Amino acid sequence: MIFLIRHGEAASSWGQQADPGLSELGHKQAEAVGQTLLPHGFSSAIASPMARCQETSHPFARLSGLTVRTEPAVSEIPTPEGLEDRVSWLRGFMSGTWGEALPLLHDWRSDLIEAVESLPDNTVVFSHFVAINTVVGHLDGLQDVTVFRPGHCSVTRLERTGGQLTVVERGSEAATKVL
Repeated sequence: MIFLIRHGEAASSWGQQADPGLSELGHKQAEAVGQTLLPHGFSSAIASPMARCQETSHPFARLSGLTVRTEPAVSEIPTPEGLEDRVSWLRGFMSGTWGEALPLLHDWRSDLIEAVESLPDNTVVFSHFVAINTVVGHLDGLQDVTVFRPGHCSVTRLERTGGQLTVVERGSEAATKVL
C-alpha cells in the first residue's frame, strides 16, 4: 500500500505567497491525519519540500517515530517561466488535459509518476492537489489534469498487485480555491 496525503490548509494561497506553511486549521488537520495513518504500520514516508507538506508530515513523524524523507519529485507542479499570473494559468491548466501541457510539465509528470511507482510498499507520501491528481489520473488511464478534488489532508490509497499500482480509494473531496 502507498498512501497519498494532500497537505493541510495553507496559511495563505500560493497566489499570495510562494511557499506558505499551514494555517491553524491546517495544523489540526495534520494532527488528525497523523493519528489516522498511525495504525497502518508504514515503514517509510516522504514529503514534498514545500513548507505545507513538511508541516503536514510532522505529526505523523512524531507519532510513528519514522523519519520523513524530503523528495522533490512529489513537489508542486512547476510554473512555466515568464508567467505574470500563475493563478490564471493554473486555473486554465487544471481544467485541461495532459495533451495540452508544455514539455516542462510532461517532464515533471514523468518524474512524479516514476518516483511514486518506484516507492516501496507501506509508504506514505505528503504531496499536493495537482500531484495527487496526476498519479491517480495516470493509474486510471485518464488524460484530464484534474480527475478529482482531494480535500486538505485527504488520504488516497494505492495498492500494488503483480507489480502494478492501482487506485483503491480516492481521498475525500472538497472545493478548491483554484477551480
